[in-house]
Amino acid sequence: MDPSHDDDTVVVGRIGRPHGVRGLATVEVRTDDPDLRFAPGTVLRTDPAGRGPLTVVDKRWHSGTLLLQLAAPSGEVYETRETVDTLRNTMLLVPVSELPEIEDPDAFYDHELVGLSARLPDGSVIGEVTAVRHEAQDLLVIRRGEGDDALVPFVAAIVPTVDVAGGFLVVDPPEGLLDL
Repeated sequence: MDPSHDDDTVVVGRIGRPHGVRGLATVEVRTDDPDLRFAPGTVLRTDPAGRGPLTVVDKRWHSGTLLLQLAAPSGEVYETRETVDTLRNTMLLVPVSELPEIEDPDAFYDHELVGLSARLPDGSVIGEVTAVRHEAQDLLVIRRGEGDDALVPFVAAIVPTVDVAGGFLVVDPPEGLLDL
């Protein structure tokens, strides 16, 4: 979750470029269950807030890319390539209260990790988790004392302990990882 968002919402997608000429938007999916989260009739908050909330009118998949047709708060449907393009880079948000419970004890929502203290196995604090990036692999962004960030692969071999209730996680980095 981006720290600029309200603590009571999480990002589930980002609107990309228009697709075709009939008002469909490509969406970069950031949720495990896009078919449920983007079902027609679903209302999504937005960042920037002035662009929404947006209602999902239609959903389809094309070559592995999610395509949505959306309606403005007024109910007017975005029907052209040009109107959809005004939504480009809009983040789609849902309230945390609407997220299902995770049953896997080794799985976490991004918002649960942001704000945790990052410690070495000896207990010394190296910084605070400020974001989670989902790239080729999941990366924790850890803000260190001098204001610089360390990117730490979020894998069990490097992050063996996550204690959300305790407010910390343990980073056991290979030599040199934190020096990059």
